[in-house]
Amino acid sequence: MHIDIVSVLPELLESPFAHSIMKRAREKGILSVEVHHLRKWAVNAYGQVDDYQYGGGAGMVMMCEPLVNAIEELSAKRSYDEIIYLTPDGETFNQKTANYLSLKENLLLICGHYKGIDERVREHFVTREISIGDYVLSGGELPAAILVDAVGRILPGVLNDETSALFDSFQDNLLAPPVYTRPAEYRGWKVPDVLLSGDPKKIADWRHEMSVKRTEERRPDIAD
Repeated sequence: MHIDIVSVLPELLESPFAHSIMKRAREKGILSVEVHHLRKWAVNAYGQVDDYQYGGGAGMVMMCEPLVNAIEELSAKRSYDEIIYLTPDGETFNQKTANYLSLKENLLLICGHYKGIDERVREHFVTREISIGDYVLSGGELPAAILVDAVGRILPGVLNDETSALFDSFQDNLLAPPVYTRPAEYRGWKVPDVLLSGDPKKIADWRHEMSVKRTEERRPDIAD
């Protein structure tokens, strides 16, 4: 999978993809991420990519011309399955969307900033708008990093244990069950006996039961 990201602050995206699972995915050649500075397509020598909004009001708006030029130049190099704009008023990002996007080959992410981007870019180029929650951040860089991480980690071959992602929270609309590690007893707090039984079926049944219970208690909104 290849992901291009257009940003006015590409420095914010240096660290998220340089460590841990995302680093491993890139080193294995499973995931390729390239961040592009929008000012490369600025309208003048001063690097301008934003301007005042028509009709007045506080806050600047990212201009059509730089964004359109960036999208068209990048689209000439590869065909994108989705051109995604990260925005608070987009659809709420969830595991189902991450699973869907993980099946694609090429994605282009546009990081909003200031008061957002000129509406004409959204109308004529953006194919999907995604939000990571009902709150406003300074820009779309952190949401882009979250999206890439959520999608990248479930690509085949990224995780050492191929089944690990299948049991993450929100797969099958269930939260993950409780997990334990050594020692089996600490300060009198014991690991459930079933996890020490060595019986795969009993363990699987217990984990499913705990997932259902935890989901009903903590996230009844997603419980079946």
